[in-house]
Amino acid sequence: MNRTSICTLFALITLLVGTAVGQNATEQEIAKLEQQFNGAYAKNDLEPYFSFYAPDAIQWLPEGRTDLATYKRDWTAYISAGNRVEAADLLELQVKVSPGGDAASAAYILHVRTKLASGTVTDEQFQETDVWFKLASGWKIVALHYSPVTKK
Repeated sequence: MNRTSICTLFALITLLVGTAVGQNATEQEIAKLEQQFNGAYAKNDLEPYFSFYAPDAIQWLPEGRTDLATYKRDWTAYISAGNRVEAADLLELQVKVSPGGDAASAAYILHVRTKLASGTVTDEQFQETDVWFKLASGWKIVALHYSPVTKK
């Protein structure tokens, strides 16, 4: 192998390893953001919770597709009525990062315990996928899918 081939091979290996390391760091960053996002949800801390979303985010919820403004209104009313999330635990989190490192998906099971204003406590599991884009303002959720786990 000549010197040019060796240098080209070394540069290619360096690029591939650097990309893998960068994706791993991004995967860890998204995993941490998911913990913070779901932590705010579990604490019913609405302002920090909503701050994780891009202004034009869309959601697929059990009730159907919605935009952020509608979701904010509905969820704020739900919490204001005395309903409270008591726990939101992530299970089986898997993060995938785009080759460009500016988009990621996080898929997981979310175990949610809620105390309703009536005193009833619900204990449910949901399948959630969040799509994150790296925007000028930082990582934001641009799309979310949230559906109940089918009971067997």
